[in-house]
Amino acid sequence: MARIVLGITGGIAAYKATAIIRELSELGHEVKVIPTANALRFIGATTLEALSHNAVDAELYTDVADVKHVQLGQTADLVIVAPASAAFMARYAAGIADDLLGNTLLATKAPVLIAPAMHTEMWQNPATQRNVATLRTDGVKVMTPATGRLTGSDSGVGRLPEPHEIVSEALRLLEPQDLAGVTVLVTAGGTHEPIDPVRYIGNKSSGKQGIAIATRAAARGATVTLIGANMPSPAAHRGLSFVPVSSVLELQAAMDPALPACDVLVMAAAVSDYRVAAPAATKIKSSLVGDRLTLELIENPDLLAEASAHKRAGQIFVGFAAETAGSDSALVELAAKKLQSKRVDLIVANDVTDGAVFGQDSNSVAIVDASGVVARQSGTKRAVADTLLDVISGRLA
Repeated sequence: MARIVLGITGGIAAYKATAIIRELSELGHEVKVIPTANALRFIGATTLEALSHNAVDAELYTDVADVKHVQLGQTADLVIVAPASAAFMARYAAGIADDLLGNTLLATKAPVLIAPAMHTEMWQNPATQRNVATLRTDGVKVMTPATGRLTGSDSGVGRLPEPHEIVSEALRLLEPQDLAGVTVLVTAGGTHEPIDPVRYIGNKSSGKQGIAIATRAAARGATVTLIGANMPSPAAHRGLSFVPVSSVLELQAAMDPALPACDVLVMAAAVSDYRVAAPAATKIKSSLVGDRLTLELIENPDLLAEASAHKRAGQIFVGFAAETAGSDSALVELAAKKLQSKRVDLIVANDVTDGAVFGQDSNSVAIVDASGVVARQSGTKRAVADTLLDVISGRLA
């Protein structure tokens, strides 16, 4: 995982840095905190040390023999400054290094993310805007402050973005941008076919794997549309838009206009093969029906096969095969048959015997193309997503 330097400058929002440290640490990153002298007026070094599991020494002239500002700058994979005050940005834009944080920033070649926090008038001041423009020209990523409650009774632009947004934006700087300029369409979740206004025929898909694919593709630079069937909206992520649907016909209506423009289709949704021919307009009363209910089911359109029939040159289509195969060889054989019948480029196959995978955070898959198994991955659904995207990226290249 990454070695991250977190700079904290003086401001009331300094307490929010604790959430940033905790989230980065829980993700497995090593966090070294460098508070300014004014930051320590708002938050104590003991708290920062306890959360980061690293000693906090904001002094430039201690451990001089180790030249620690150079060591910190050279070994950092990423530098975050949150909150960043107007005074700090003025000094940084001018190249003034009068403390450990300033010297570390001048000594690093790592990506730098700044999350400003200040009153509206200070943010909008022409001097601040000039400094922000200078930093951005220099390659520093400067987030736009959020709008909301500020110190006292004031509200307006200048509020520190939420810690999870800062972490997400910062870690993006570490991501390979191998999918930049690529348009990706992902389906996820499980469709519901109504029986009446309160009942439906459905499946156990949670949509977690599709969400992982969509968010990881967006993190790697793609423009992503996620069509989600009966699942909660994923956390906001730059480059990712979410379209909620319920039934197969709703999924088809959302997919069809997006298909021609997409470069990659990943059909991770569990799509119902059949739907009720005539759903009841009102709730079916068991007292009126008796001890048996007969439903007439009709076949749904095969969305993946229909999409493949109109596939243009250069597009990559990926299907999923959740099978109760019983063995790896049987799973790969079923995947190969589905690859041929659906006329897609890749099939991601997994064995769901005894309800495995559904609703879980882990998965085990074989990725199959016309030549056979091209990749395998067992682990988190994020790891599976990245393995699949690695294969897709290689084909796009």
